[in-house]
Amino acid sequence: MTLTPRGRRLAIDVGTVRVGVATCDPDGILATPVETVRRSDDGSDIDRLVALVDEYDAVGVVVGRPVTLRGERGSSARDAEGFAARLAAKITPIPIESFDERLTTVTASQAMRAAGRNAKKQREVIDQAAAVAILQGWLDLQRARARRASDEGRPAGMGDENR
Repeated sequence: MTLTPRGRRLAIDVGTVRVGVATCDPDGILATPVETVRRSDDGSDIDRLVALVDEYDAVGVVVGRPVTLRGERGSSARDAEGFAARLAAKITPIPIESFDERLTTVTASQAMRAAGRNAKKQREVIDQAAAVAILQGWLDLQRARARRASDEGRPAGMGDENR
């Protein structure tokens, strides 16, 4: 089952220093890392993401929503929301959704350590790995919803019900 609409999506993991970026194939099966964008005060980080949306012909963007383990919004969540709003203003009408990213950086870090990457080298790509985890989680959820809807004989919705 493929996503509707068909096409690439980008995921971003917004950090205070860097933004990890990942994309997927047009059928929405596999997320892969793209790059790490350095945060900036001059808007060049947003400009780079706009260029990536254009370069990958993205039909949507998924932004990690960093909530606490209790599900509460903290300063990181507010920062990610503000960043997503600034990006949304530049890429309209391409939709932006948020997706719960709890533990994605921890999971990505553990996987990299298990693969033999040391902490110093890991910093260079950890944000990309977290963006991959965000996007893969979102893709898997969308496929599960599509299968469930198909089993129930109704069309699958692609809205952000994960907020």
